[in-house]
Amino acid sequence: MIMPRGAGQLLLPVNPFFLWFTLLAAFALNLLPVGRQPAMPDWVALTLVFWNVHQPRRVGIGWSFVFGLLMDVHAGSLLGQHALSYTVLSYLAIMIHRRLLWFGLPQQMLQLLPLFLAAHVASLLVRLAVGDSFPGWTLFIAPLIETGLWPVASVLLLAPQRRPPDPDKNRPL
Repeated sequence: MIMPRGAGQLLLPVNPFFLWFTLLAAFALNLLPVGRQPAMPDWVALTLVFWNVHQPRRVGIGWSFVFGLLMDVHAGSLLGQHALSYTVLSYLAIMIHRRLLWFGLPQQMLQLLPLFLAAHVASLLVRLAVGDSFPGWTLFIAPLIETGLWPVASVLLLAPQRRPPDPDKNRPL
């Protein structure tokens, strides 16, 4: 099937080293000592969702669980809190990944906001279930920031896969 000229761009296959480098870089960003600020975006969650949508066979729910356990160990939180949050997020992202890619970035952001919100609510429910106090309503600013960062993540993480423009007028691809 030949794609129309304005329908988008064919992408090169993703380099596995780049994929894992971005996940480890997001994990390193989460490790930065910025104090306890509930409105900070979760870089690992954003990067996991991106790769769950674009490469669901390479980055699945298992890797989300592993990164969640690593975040639990780093944060000193209840073991499994981030793991549950990331696995719920990845499951939902993989569930809608085919539909999501048909839309433009603003529509994708609208569909991803409930996913990021569900991940933060799952983490909050685990914290409340073990007797922690409610951290405040500023906790719900983080899903909005993560959703707002989706276009930036899409442009940056898809940049190595974009083909250079082909000036040949005789080939359709």
